[in-house]
Amino acid sequence: MEDLCALSDLKFCPAFLLPNTTFSCFFYFPPPNSQLFTIIVGSGRMPKIPLRGLQINISLTPTKLKRVGRSLILRFMKESLSITGSKYVVTGTVKNRTTGKGIRGLTVLGYDKDLIGKDDFLDTTTTDADGRFVATFDVKSFVEWIFDRHPDLYFIVKDGEKVLLNSRNSPIKNADESTPPITLWVDDFDSNAPGAGKVPALGWVGGFAQSNPAFAYPHPDLSSLGPLKGNMDNIDLLQRQQKVLWPEFSWETVPGKADSRCYQMFAPDISRLGYTNEGRVYSIICPQQGACSPTVGCMNVEVTVTGNRGWVDESNQTLAADMEVVGKIWFSPGAKQIPIVKRLWDKFADSKLPFPSEKKQAIEVVTYNPGKRPETIFPLMKGETPPSMFPIPEFARHADGAWAVAHLGVEIGAPRPTGSKIVDKFNEVIMTIFNTASGNMLKDGNVLTWNVWFIAPQLVNQEEWKNHAIKWRDSINADHGSPLGNGTSPRYFDGTPFNALKSMLDNEEQMLLDFEKENF
Repeated sequence: MEDLCALSDLKFCPAFLLPNTTFSCFFYFPPPNSQLFTIIVGSGRMPKIPLRGLQINISLTPTKLKRVGRSLILRFMKESLSITGSKYVVTGTVKNRTTGKGIRGLTVLGYDKDLIGKDDFLDTTTTDADGRFVATFDVKSFVEWIFDRHPDLYFIVKDGEKVLLNSRNSPIKNADESTPPITLWVDDFDSNAPGAGKVPALGWVGGFAQSNPAFAYPHPDLSSLGPLKGNMDNIDLLQRQQKVLWPEFSWETVPGKADSRCYQMFAPDISRLGYTNEGRVYSIICPQQGACSPTVGCMNVEVTVTGNRGWVDESNQTLAADMEVVGKIWFSPGAKQIPIVKRLWDKFADSKLPFPSEKKQAIEVVTYNPGKRPETIFPLMKGETPPSMFPIPEFARHADGAWAVAHLGVEIGAPRPTGSKIVDKFNEVIMTIFNTASGNMLKDGNVLTWNVWFIAPQLVNQEEWKNHAIKWRDSINADHGSPLGNGTSPRYFDGTPFNALKSMLDNEEQMLLDFEKENF
């Protein structure tokens, strides 16, 4: 057991290793000096090491699966690059060559080097608190010739507009799943420079927060700013931004029962707050996350910001904003591999009914200011959620890495009617399944709260902002991934993973079969 727990370089997490399968023993054997790891999953007592009841879940992708008698042997590779269908996921780390430490908040752009013509842009992402980055792209991004089997990867690392590294002259040729760990070493980086670490970028003017006494705390009144603005309406006015690397959500899995509260970080580096040099807020990009059910596969959930107004004051690391949001649920493409989902997906198409297979046809859930229905505008306020509301575990707090934090809460309403009785009925079934799998995250009447932890203010590249907003407005897709990878799995205050009751999950497929029988 001690040897098993000593594998500190692996990330253990409460993810499903093998959905719909129960085993009594998990064994782990790391070959010395190897990138390859093997798990033997036994259905009974194994000789020599009878660790009955031990369950280990590992956040790695199985590369081989082999059955030997009553056991399964799974081989895992600590990959820097994984390929699933046409999707590539590249992970790496940016480090300071002098200190050897990872560098947070740098922009990493990935390219495929071409011998003829223009290099292919693959993805842009941001390093997390440990310097890690995740880039995702499709094979279509670089395959132009029959010879383009795998990309010749290179990276450009930037701190704001300053280029710290360009590895074009030494690309990773024919990058594939055998590619060793990727570390990008940066020589010229000052962690105390503006825009790095916890130091805001230069150019802050300020003054907007003080332009109207009504804007002041403890009860900021922002109504004088007029109707809420759409996120894409004023990109040309954006000059500064604060990125959210830690969007921490919380809700009661049993509404009204305080000790049932769960905590989950959504996908990092999707959310952003955009504003002028004076501090007027014009855009708030929303958080997203993927959630999976063994019955219907993976679905995407997003808290979509439909309107905003507000102010930022960098001088004291505060802000205040009003927002309107709508919850959205839609299937990831991979869900179509599940037979019952594929049948319904195709039947909806044949009947010319909108199936929630993409964000523009998502199931929409209305939201309200908590306890103030039908008021739909609610505040984003400085600081963490007050402890008088509920306690926050240390794993959901990021004071050491963040520059500032703000909080908000929304009361969940019912799915928005579509005008089709069949679609509305289907949406009700899917919402029931989703809430079963997620612990009533979007159950009518429940309150979803979140703390958003920002890194230091940076300058805005308006074209990059627009591309970022469009990319995530279209879809995160659980198959598509976020800039810094997926968020965390839901956990209770003591760190215990949330797991839906198996008896409830077993009923999901029957609900879909009943719907199919009644409507098609």
